[in-house]
Amino acid sequence: MNNMIIKKEWSEFRDTGFLCFVNLILHVFGWAIVLEIDENNNVISAYPSRVRFRGFDSKNISKTYINISEYMKENAEILLKESKE
Repeated sequence: MNNMIIKKEWSEFRDTGFLCFVNLILHVFGWAIVLEIDENNNVISAYPSRVRFRGFDSKNISKTYINISEYMKENAEILLKESKE
């Protein structure tokens, strides 16, 4: 891969709150990204799925917003630099 694309792990995507945030948007259309997790908390499969539920409980949403805010705070300088390149 070149320096324009950096492969990341699903665990990081999930831990930052991005998976929940993206799924909030996808839920509007009845879709979600599902991660299958094994007993060691490793992602063994990821796939888009059609879902009948919409949204998450307020506790999970609050945690998601905190995690995303922390990510933005920790990565603000690099994100700004990359956006200007």
